[in-house]
Amino acid sequence: MARVQDILAQFQAKGVETCFHDRHIDPQIYAGLNGGNWGLKDYEARGGYQALRKILGQDGGAGMTQDEVIAELKASSLRGRGGAGFPTGLKWSFMPRNFPGQKYLVCNSDEGEPGTFKDRDILMHNPHAVIEGMAIAAYAMGASVGYNYIHGEIFQVYERFEAAIEQAREAGYLGKGVMGSQFDFELHAHHGFGAYICGEETALLESLEGKKGQPRFKPPFPASFGLYGKPTTINNTETFAATPWIIRNGGQAYLECGKPNNGGTKIFSIQGDVERPGNYEIPMGTPFAKLLELAGGVRGGKPLKAVIPGGSSSPVLPAEIIMQCTMDYDSIAKAGSMLGSGAVMVMDDSRDMVETLQRLSYFYMHESCGQCTPCREGTGWLWRMVHRIQNGQGRPEDLDKLDNVAENIMGRTICALGDAAAMPVRAMLKHFRHEFAAKIEAAVKAAA
Repeated sequence: MARVQDILAQFQAKGVETCFHDRHIDPQIYAGLNGGNWGLKDYEARGGYQALRKILGQDGGAGMTQDEVIAELKASSLRGRGGAGFPTGLKWSFMPRNFPGQKYLVCNSDEGEPGTFKDRDILMHNPHAVIEGMAIAAYAMGASVGYNYIHGEIFQVYERFEAAIEQAREAGYLGKGVMGSQFDFELHAHHGFGAYICGEETALLESLEGKKGQPRFKPPFPASFGLYGKPTTINNTETFAATPWIIRNGGQAYLECGKPNNGGTKIFSIQGDVERPGNYEIPMGTPFAKLLELAGGVRGGKPLKAVIPGGSSSPVLPAEIIMQCTMDYDSIAKAGSMLGSGAVMVMDDSRDMVETLQRLSYFYMHESCGQCTPCREGTGWLWRMVHRIQNGQGRPEDLDKLDNVAENIMGRTICALGDAAAMPVRAMLKHFRHEFAAKIEAAVKAAA
């Protein structure tokens, strides 16, 4: 029987990329990867690692205590950029300060939410911002080991981050006695294999431990029982990347970049029926109309029909509602949706909302880990009913049944994937029920 390495060599000889590398990552190998100014010297030239020097007293100052660092984060009103929007400084304060054993810090770069592509750009083009942010967070919480869990289907990004880690380690920003201080912090990259469920923080921890990626019951929460049963704090890539600026310039300055309770800027991944899809970093509280304008407006000048404002799991909003919103957690929540990961899906008036929901429902059925019965069975029921409606086999009772199944999934699963599957269904029925009803009516007439 052929050895695994022989099989991999056959693939590589044909130019097929594999995710199994047993070699040391040399930063020089990837120095020219896609060009750009991602390396250590470029990062230092634009103020990189000054924040880490500041808290450690390596810039000629007195340094900062753990409490002072956390206080700046609280003052900034930085909220978790992964989707939940939980206040970052408050989350850091949950880490037990006097715990005698090992504590861990984890970066969630498992960017699997459909429509979201901001974190991979940060890791590819500004990886040292994440490294510095993690080092600052580790200092504030007394953690000495960190992991960055990177989505497995973007392996080139994983390699880039490995290269940046090596650069930071050689420069003394990682390892024992960071920059000659008493602070130790070692950072490792870890890649998954593309499972959407591993974006849920406890499923991510299970995967890091080498287990099947399935969510844990909570409580206990990761702050008290996380990676390997030790206190652990998990934040998103963009959250860590924002941290150095806050420490350099102050929490109040960051808050003033946004609006009360929604500090700073946020990267939005806008796509769909727009002229210039891409990542746009704008101040929190910017009107949606301005973001749409930055993306070139609706493609072809067509009327705007609807927007999914925060990734595929957030409820859809019709044009007349979203055009009155500002892009921040509070405004979008008040409108009946979620800012989520910041993946903005724009749909013009040609879009079939039944077809759209069919695709979304299939994704959640496919990605359910199967641990909870309401999600394992319910996501399949949702997809089959929507699929039936879309393919001319809908029944009059399907609309109420769809809503009922979605309602019975929500709040009855260990993690939020069940809610993520149910909320798009309920929002589509709320705002675009007439499209579903029209297809069912046509199916009934055809059958008669």
